[in-house]
Amino acid sequence: MDWLLAGLGNPGAEYARTRHNAGFWTLQTLADRVGASLRMEKRWHCLATTARASGLELGLCMPQDFMNRSGGPVQAMAAFYKVPVERILVIHDELDLPPGTARLKRGGGHGGHNGLRDLDRALGTRDYWRLRIGIGHPGHKDAVIGYVLGAPTAADKTLIDEAIERSLGVLPDFLSGRTDAAQKTLHSD
Repeated sequence: MDWLLAGLGNPGAEYARTRHNAGFWTLQTLADRVGASLRMEKRWHCLATTARASGLELGLCMPQDFMNRSGGPVQAMAAFYKVPVERILVIHDELDLPPGTARLKRGGGHGGHNGLRDLDRALGTRDYWRLRIGIGHPGHKDAVIGYVLGAPTAADKTLIDEAIERSLGVLPDFLSGRTDAAQKTLHSD
C-alpha cells in the first residue's frame, strides 16, 4: 500500500452535518470519485477500503470511535498494511483557517484538536501529513465546542465544499511525490 488516508470526524447521524466532520466529508467524496465503498472493518474499528488512484494503492479510513479516539483505528490500519508514518495523510477540520481554505503540511502541533492529539499519541510522532480543511473560528475559545459540533451556514458549507474540491484536485500531485507543486497550487487560493 502506497498511502493511508484517514478522514477524521464523529460517527453517527447526529454528527454527520457538523463542521467537525469535514475530514469525513472529504474522504467520502474521494471514495465516491474512485468508486470505492467504505465498509466497517471491526479489526480496526473504522470504515475502510482500499482503492487505486493515480496508479497508487490507497487505504481509506474513517475511524468509528469519537474524534478524541481517532488514533487507534488509524494506527491499527497503518500497522496492518505496513504504511510508514510519512505515508499517512490525515484529513481534518481546522479552526484556524477560514471556510474555503485548505492547507497541506507535514508535522506540527495538534492546536487543541483532540483527533490530532490522539493520533500523536497512537502513532508516537507528529510527523504525519495533514490536509487541513478550514471551517473558521467562532471568535471566542468558550464557543469552540458548540461551533465545531454545529452545522455550517449554507454559505460556509459551499466554501468548505469548494476547498474539498480543490484539495482533491491536488491529491494526484501530492500522492505522487510532487508535494511542493500540490502545496503551491492549494495554498494559492
